[in-house]
Amino acid sequence: MNKPMMKGATIAVMGLSTLAIAVAAQAEQTLNIVSWGGAYSMSQQKAYHEPWMEKSGDEIVNIDRSGNALAGLRAQNQAGNVTWDLVDMLPADALIACAEGLIEPLDHDELLAEAPDGTPPTEDFIDDSLTECFVPSIVYSNIVAFNTEMFPEDKQPSTIADVFDLENYPGKRTLLRKPINNLEWALVADGVAPEEVYDVLETEEGVQRAFAKLDTIKDQVIWWEEGAQPPQLLADEEVAFGSAYNGRIFNAMVTEDQPFEIIWDAQVFELDGWVVPTGKLDKVKDYLYFATDTQRLADQAKYISYGPARKSSSDMVSTHAETGIDMTPHMPTYPPNFETAIPKDDEFWADNNDELTQRFNAWLSQ
Repeated sequence: MNKPMMKGATIAVMGLSTLAIAVAAQAEQTLNIVSWGGAYSMSQQKAYHEPWMEKSGDEIVNIDRSGNALAGLRAQNQAGNVTWDLVDMLPADALIACAEGLIEPLDHDELLAEAPDGTPPTEDFIDDSLTECFVPSIVYSNIVAFNTEMFPEDKQPSTIADVFDLENYPGKRTLLRKPINNLEWALVADGVAPEEVYDVLETEEGVQRAFAKLDTIKDQVIWWEEGAQPPQLLADEEVAFGSAYNGRIFNAMVTEDQPFEIIWDAQVFELDGWVVPTGKLDKVKDYLYFATDTQRLADQAKYISYGPARKSSSDMVSTHAETGIDMTPHMPTYPPNFETAIPKDDEFWADNNDELTQRFNAWLSQ
C-alpha cells in the first residue's frame, strides 16, 4: 500500500472511531428522575433503574422531590430551565400539571409496552388509571390496621364498621388529621355501599351523615399527621386501631414482627406513577416503555407491598426479596383484598378539599 492510500485508510479509521464515540456518547445519557425517597425509591431502583442502567448504559440520578413536584415543575418552567426528565407524581397533581402545560400528553398505546399476551396498554392498566399525561405504576392503599393482641382470638375485627363499634371493639383509634378517607369510611360504616360513597358525599346530607358517624368515635381518636406515627402507636398499644398506608403496616408486620393485621374492607386505594416534563419525551420514552412493562411492575412488588398497576403483572408477583414470603396476599390489588375497595376520586377531592378541610377543622375544634 502506498503512502496516500495508507493516509486515506488512517483518516477513515479515525473517522469511524470518532463516529463510534459519538454514537456511544449519544446512547449513554443521564436521566434525572424525581421520586419520593425511602423504601419506595429503593423499590424503583431495584426493579427499574438498575436493570435499565445495565441494559442501556444510561446513568440515573434519583431526586427526592415528589412531595413538592408540582411546585418544582412550575418553578423550573418559569425559570426556563427544566432539569427533571421524569417525575413520579400523584394523579391529582398530574391533572393540574397537564392542564397547565407543564407535562407532556401521552399516546399510551404508542409509548407503552403491550401485555405479554398482546393486550394493548389501554386495556391492561387498571380501568380509568391512564389519564392524558399520566402513567400509573403502583396501587397503594389507605387502610385501617389493628393490634391483634388487644382483642380476644375469637373476636378479631374485620370490617370498617368494627372500627366505629366502641362497645364490641373498645380502645383508642388513630386517624389521619384530614377529612379524606375518614369521610369515606364513616359512610361505609353507616351502611353506604363502597361504590356509592362519592355520590353520597356530593350531597350536603351525605357530608352531615359522615360527620355524624365520626362523632360516635371522636373522643376516642388520636389524630396523626406523619406516616410513621400509626405503626408506633399500635406497637406501643396506645391505640387499638390505626389508619395508615398499607406499606407502612406491611413493613412493621414483616420486618419488625409486629402483631398487626390489616382490615382490607373499604380500603381507599390510590395510584402513583409517571409524568414527563414538557420537552423531555424523546429523552425518556425508551426508559418509560421499559419501566412500565408487565415484568418491571411485577418485580417492584418484591421490594414493597404496593400492587402493580397492570392487570397482567398480578399473576407474576412473587416473593419478598428479603424475607421470601409470598407477596400476593399483601397486595392491595389481590382479589380478596380488593372486593370492597374504594378508588379515591381525585376530581371530587380537587373540587371539595378546601371546603371539607375547613369543615373538618371546625368540627375538630368543637
